[in-house]
Amino acid sequence: MTLLKLSIIAMVMPLLACGPLAISAEPTLAEKLGYKPTDKLLIINGDDVGMSHSANMATISAMENGLMTSATIMVPCPWFPEIANYAKTHPKSDFGIHLTHTSEWRFYRWGPVASKHLVPGLVDPDGYLWGDEDAVYKASNPKEALIEGRAQIQKALNSGVDVTHIDSHMGTLQLNPDYIDTYLQLALEFNLPARMASAQTLHRFGQSGLREKFAAKGIVFTDHFIYDELPMAKNGVKKFWMQVIKDLKPGVTELYIHAQLTTDEAKAISGSWKTRTEEYETFTNDPDVKKLIKDRGIILIGYHALRDLQRKTSPTRTTPTK
Repeated sequence: MTLLKLSIIAMVMPLLACGPLAISAEPTLAEKLGYKPTDKLLIINGDDVGMSHSANMATISAMENGLMTSATIMVPCPWFPEIANYAKTHPKSDFGIHLTHTSEWRFYRWGPVASKHLVPGLVDPDGYLWGDEDAVYKASNPKEALIEGRAQIQKALNSGVDVTHIDSHMGTLQLNPDYIDTYLQLALEFNLPARMASAQTLHRFGQSGLREKFAAKGIVFTDHFIYDELPMAKNGVKKFWMQVIKDLKPGVTELYIHAQLTTDEAKAISGSWKTRTEEYETFTNDPDVKKLIKDRGIILIGYHALRDLQRKTSPTRTTPTK
């Protein structure tokens, strides 16, 4: 190779590496949201809002005084009107829809939002939603799940909730491959981000490639989701969540809790009331958790940011109005 050729290569290589001719990698989600790729962003979501008055009060407290940055509402539940009114009168709040196709408590039940004749397979002999997802899969079908999911989101919008995202109560729309397309269709119809399991979790469930499928349709979701780690919470709620926070990776992570006040109502509904209260206290009033997040430089965000990004990058999709 001649000296001239070597000189040309020496001049071109730096340009290919870092100059205008460089082939840049796809920006990370953090970068798309305006942050550095090394930043650790955290969404703290409260599930099961609207299920009870005690859940609503805990969620509002955690959002206003604590660390909770978003929450998802169970539209079919009796206390939906209360939290919908709060969302309507607090437009900066961040509320998604906890798509609900089951009614799991023994003495505290609810039925579908859609007319029962449209979703007969979702209704048990007592007129309520089935108690678990397996019963739904046996008696119903993805078409009925779509009708009910659509009715829940639309009811929330009609009630003044500025819906920011969707997820699935008890994982009904996420644990069965036949129902995943229903989940995707709802995210597309309403142009909303969707809760998505991590790549490792999806691989374990035999759903590798699902994240790519949703991304190809323009759906935005977090980089990481705390799920496989949850069994460790049995060793102590605060201890578990502090370790999760210490182990956060760069990018956007979602974790979810069930905030609830300790009341007679809460105790009558669920045997998990103690854990729910501990989760509420951990992310609302515990100074150690607040200090840890501050000391680690963790940035708290909500789903508003992800929804705005999705609608910015998919502007041609029809966005439902209230």
